[in-house]
Amino acid sequence: MERFTISLDESLARQFDELIKNRGYLNRSEAVRDMLRQQLDAQRIRSAEAPDCIASLSYVYNHHERDLAARLTGLQHAHHHLNLSTMHVHLNHDDCLETVILRGPTAEVRVFSDKVIAERGVRHGQLNLIPVNLDVERHAHGAHSHLHSHPNT
Repeated sequence: MERFTISLDESLARQFDELIKNRGYLNRSEAVRDMLRQQLDAQRIRSAEAPDCIASLSYVYNHHERDLAARLTGLQHAHHHLNLSTMHVHLNHDDCLETVILRGPTAEVRVFSDKVIAERGVRHGQLNLIPVNLDVERHAHGAHSHLHSHPNT
């Protein structure tokens, strides 16, 4: 573990301590580590240094919108290789929330997510990407294999 020291003016230090308290961190170091990981991941994604990711795509839509549920299902089927799971929640008599868990090439996940969010009738779309390294683990007892996702940070 490497240590470093930073200097903060009193106002910023108080605000940081309040943030730490509100988010439930035990100390400043844990909070700084999480913030650094978040910024490094964001930089990797922006600079295309994260070829693969796991992601959650959440969106709200009105299920009465003409053919929208069918269009969304069609998009998911067309990109089934990215889709790990979908959770569907009825918010009220009209609106639904879906969260789709995705894994695969970051560029493909973004394209799929953009298509879903751009569908007429979809509101409040949000994509959360986490860079990962993907590798296939093969078992010694036959041809069975499965994919492992290892977060980069």
